[in-house]
Amino acid sequence: MSLLVILFLFIFIFTLLGMQIFGGKFTSEQRSNFNSFWAALLTVFQILTGEDWNVVMYDGIRAYGGVATPGIIACVYFIILFICGNYILLNVFLAIAVDNLADADALGDAEEEEGKEGEEGGEGDEGERERIKMEGEDGMEAEEKTALNHIALRDGDAASHAKVHLEMDEDDDGEKYDDYEGDDLGEEEEDDGDGEERPQGMRPRRASQLSTANKVKPLPPYSSFFIFSHTNRFRVFCHAICNHSLFSNVILVCILISSGMLAAEDPLRSDSQRNTILNYFDIFFTSVFTVEIFLKVVSYGFILHKGAFLRSAFNGLDLLVVAVSLISFSFKDGAISVVKILRVLRVLRPLRAINRAKGLKHVVQCVIVAIKTIGNIMLVTCLLEFMFAVIGVQLFKGKFFRCNDRSKILESDCRGQFIVYHDGDITKPMVEKRVWEKNAFHFDNVAKAMLTLFTVSTFEGWPGLLYVSIDSNSEDVGPLHNYRPMVAVYYIIYIIIIAFFMVNIFVGFVIVTFQSEGEQEYKNCCLDKNQRNCIEFALKAKPVRRYIPKNRFQYKIWWFVTSQPFEYAIFVLIMLNTVSLAMKFRGEPEIYTHALDILNLIFTAVFALEFVLKIMAFRFKYYFGDAWNVFDFVIVLGSFIDIVYSEVNPGSNLFSINFFRLFRVMRLVKLLSKGEGIRTLLWTFIKSFQALPYVALLILLLFFIYGVVGMQVFGKIALDYETQIHRHNNFQTFFQAVMVLFRSATGEAWQEIMLSCLPPDAKCDPLSEDFPNARTCGSMVAYPYFISFYTLCSFLIINLFVAVIMDNFDYLTRDWSILGPHHLDEFITLWSEYDPDAKGRIKHLDVVTLLRKISPPLGFGKLCPYRVACKRLVAMNMPLNTDGTVMFNATLFALVRTSLRIKTEGNIDDANEELRAVIKKIWKRTNPKLLDQVVPPVGVEDDVTVGKFYATFLIQDYFRRFKKKKQEIKEQIDKDSANTVTLQAGLRTLHEAGPELKRAISGNLDEMRDDDIPTHRMGNILHPVILKVNNQIMNMISPTNSLSYSPAHSNEKTALNHTGHRPPTPLESKQMQYLTPDYHATSLSESNGSLPGDRHSHSVPSSPRSVSRPYSEVVGSAESLVGRVLADQGLGKYCDPEFVRTTSREIAEALEMTTEEMDRAAHNILSASQQELAPEDASPEHPQLQRASRGPSRQQKQDLSYYDHQSPL
Repeated sequence: MSLLVILFLFIFIFTLLGMQIFGGKFTSEQRSNFNSFWAALLTVFQILTGEDWNVVMYDGIRAYGGVATPGIIACVYFIILFICGNYILLNVFLAIAVDNLADADALGDAEEEEGKEGEEGGEGDEGERERIKMEGEDGMEAEEKTALNHIALRDGDAASHAKVHLEMDEDDDGEKYDDYEGDDLGEEEEDDGDGEERPQGMRPRRASQLSTANKVKPLPPYSSFFIFSHTNRFRVFCHAICNHSLFSNVILVCILISSGMLAAEDPLRSDSQRNTILNYFDIFFTSVFTVEIFLKVVSYGFILHKGAFLRSAFNGLDLLVVAVSLISFSFKDGAISVVKILRVLRVLRPLRAINRAKGLKHVVQCVIVAIKTIGNIMLVTCLLEFMFAVIGVQLFKGKFFRCNDRSKILESDCRGQFIVYHDGDITKPMVEKRVWEKNAFHFDNVAKAMLTLFTVSTFEGWPGLLYVSIDSNSEDVGPLHNYRPMVAVYYIIYIIIIAFFMVNIFVGFVIVTFQSEGEQEYKNCCLDKNQRNCIEFALKAKPVRRYIPKNRFQYKIWWFVTSQPFEYAIFVLIMLNTVSLAMKFRGEPEIYTHALDILNLIFTAVFALEFVLKIMAFRFKYYFGDAWNVFDFVIVLGSFIDIVYSEVNPGSNLFSINFFRLFRVMRLVKLLSKGEGIRTLLWTFIKSFQALPYVALLILLLFFIYGVVGMQVFGKIALDYETQIHRHNNFQTFFQAVMVLFRSATGEAWQEIMLSCLPPDAKCDPLSEDFPNARTCGSMVAYPYFISFYTLCSFLIINLFVAVIMDNFDYLTRDWSILGPHHLDEFITLWSEYDPDAKGRIKHLDVVTLLRKISPPLGFGKLCPYRVACKRLVAMNMPLNTDGTVMFNATLFALVRTSLRIKTEGNIDDANEELRAVIKKIWKRTNPKLLDQVVPPVGVEDDVTVGKFYATFLIQDYFRRFKKKKQEIKEQIDKDSANTVTLQAGLRTLHEAGPELKRAISGNLDEMRDDDIPTHRMGNILHPVILKVNNQIMNMISPTNSLSYSPAHSNEKTALNHTGHRPPTPLESKQMQYLTPDYHATSLSESNGSLPGDRHSHSVPSSPRSVSRPYSEVVGSAESLVGRVLADQGLGKYCDPEFVRTTSREIAEALEMTTEEMDRAAHNILSASQQELAPEDASPEHPQLQRASRGPSRQQKQDLSYYDHQSPL
């Protein structure tokens, strides 16, 4: 419903837009116009269906002055309307139909699977695994029974399931024979030599691509004609002849030649010399086919028992064709012409021969299944057609009459003669007789109404029929212009329901059926379509040779011509050359033509220079080994021939190959294919093109059958330009008949050709044997002939192309992160950089580099860490050769397998065996050596693999990293200890310089100290620690570590708030979560200039409080420690944050320590200070200090370990 709303909104918008642009511009004679809303709506709907939309567009362009004026811009409206409406909006109906049918099909399959599981109860996984193993190793008879067989139509199955079941021929004992027991597989199994890893001719091929020519059908154990037993020598002899390959090939050649001779007959005169000769050949081939049938009937019996000759539908067709030929020989020429038509059935014989190709079998199977299963859709469509036909009869019966003199609207007035002007020229009057005539398509009865509506559903000629209906008046009365405009609603509703919905459902069902039947062969396979395609690519792929010259000068040229700038330069030159070729026009000045010729010479010289450079770089062997280079050479050679010929014969138009230069544009495809999106598009196009030949072969067969039938039935119709059968459109030769059918398949005026083949209007050709005795050479067979052909072609066969393309182009709409076969070409290209000679192996050390160059999802990508790449290589686990190399196919297969997770879980040996069985089942011609490379069999555990190598490498790397980290931890501990001692020495210097600094800051330079150790220092908590290591510090300080301080600035004062506390430093405000109370600093008083008692110390950076400690955590920073020392020296009131920060920075620079090292050293000093005071301060009121005093050395070690983990160092 929402789609219908969008459709009507789309039509409404473009109707209003068309009225604004073209309203009043069209003449009244043009029925498709925009002069009113209703007329504009019908015109937009007509353009939406695509019928004669170009005529309306040209009328719109003429309304604005024509093509040579700016009125050409008017075409933009029609082009946008046609593209958005016909190509996009209407195809949404098809997309919805396909999607809904696919969902319904998937739901039905799921319900069917659930029903089967409920009935069977399910077998265990182990049993299934063992079954797959046994089938993989012992010949896989069960798989071949379901995947490699011929089409057998059973009435019961068709009635219940409406499916075509693939079955094997059985004899009476129930023995089932393998279709693929032949010499090829036997040779492969015996080929265990030590030659190349991939012998030529042993490329993997799917079961569907194998020939069934070697199949031998056994003799049935019944007597033939109640005379010949199954051991009779004559019968055995006949059986041997029938199953001999030479006999089959001879019969196939006879089928093809006899079918071709049917197309060579002369349809005008049956007694012509050509037909006489062909008749002798027909007698010969009929005799051959009669002998073939005799031998087969003797060998297999006639019809009474299983396995008899007529138990096969193909054999019945053979008998019918031979019987018709024999009957036709017993009559004189022309006496039994219908029998000659039946002889056309002989062309169905190639179906049996080509049936050996599974691809064509799938197409035929799809057509048969579609025909059998679309019964319900056809029934609903026919009922709707009948309903609309009945309504049409009520609306239009007897109202499609008119007089050829438009001024007369009654039959009684349509008498006598009237004057017409030929081509509207008043100087050419003509007298014609008035005739009361009926429209070719009408609604006078239900049958004619259904034919008319079928024509409307094909969109051919429906606008003309629409306006005839609009002008219809009453019964037996001529038309009046726009008398009933609202009857257009009838056609609009019919087209939307039938053409937009039902026909698209029909087409969608064909597409879904084709896709489902294509997957039927792999119904029980554990691999999906994408996995199968990737595995097939990995098995079939071969490394490409990349030529790299050894000579230094040649290498420079090679580097130049293969560089990216050179490629882009050639790209630009090709574009410019293409533009210059497109600049020609009629009546161009001579100087303009001369300039274009000069440009052509320049471009030819440049491309010739490119050819010379590439010949020098690649040499002849490797240059002409590339198809693109051969193509370039042919273009350059053709350009030189064109130039020379133009100079020798100027002005001659007899021979010109200018147009060959246009093929140079194809080189743009080569350059553009380097882009990811275009490369994927080209890949899917090629894959679709590879699958289309089977569909094309079926279409050619259909054209051949209908072409021969058309020659026999309509070949004698006279050529008349007043009808659609004329010199360019007739059935008098096979080629012309095929051209007529091709035109009809596109739908262009096919109904007019049909009307021209009907009696009595179809006259006989004067050269035919029926002239002048026969009144007409037309036939009523034209109705079923053209309707059946159009239905089969346009609704069924042609849409198989759509099905194939949709089946392959799913990669364009799929998630690009999922690996697909279109990604795998990049691996082949980059492999050639490491294996330029295409030996199929590279060093295992190059694998990591190679895979990091390949972008995901196939490779690892440039940003993948080296260790992660090694871990993925461990999972890939390719076999490693004794020379340390890995194989091409094994590496590519391992990439596909790990990326798509194909049998990667569970026990690796069991998974490998299952995968080997699946590969043997689907790709039967896979070389055993190749299979052992990509999936090693069980029992080769001792072989070295890349996975084992890189696993060892990762273990060694981990051990080295572990040792290095332990060494770094040890060095860090030693370094922290040394930093602590160095910082203590620096603090001692600051401690000693305290009085001088105080006097300098206060300005009292005459004040002298009496004591070496002031009393305020005696009570400071840092004093015992500093004093304890005094002797050690003095011994460890080097002259270079001595500190010198410049006097502080006098304006540096302590910043206190109204509570007497200093404001927090930026570090404190930024890292409040890292601050902990400094319990031992509460006793400091302000009388000696120390910091306030509620001072909090900074924690060391990267030390979150969430880390639990078994003791009281003492933290601090360099600024905290320096601030305490300065306060201890009586400089507390001067210690604003900037002063403390500057002092800390000066000390760190003097001691050559980083900020983090200084923070750690300060932390250790504060920790040691607390531990010294812990025994004295420990009390029940201070339980944390009691816990802190239990192990200072343990505290320090754990802190160092913690920082070692947290710090980036």
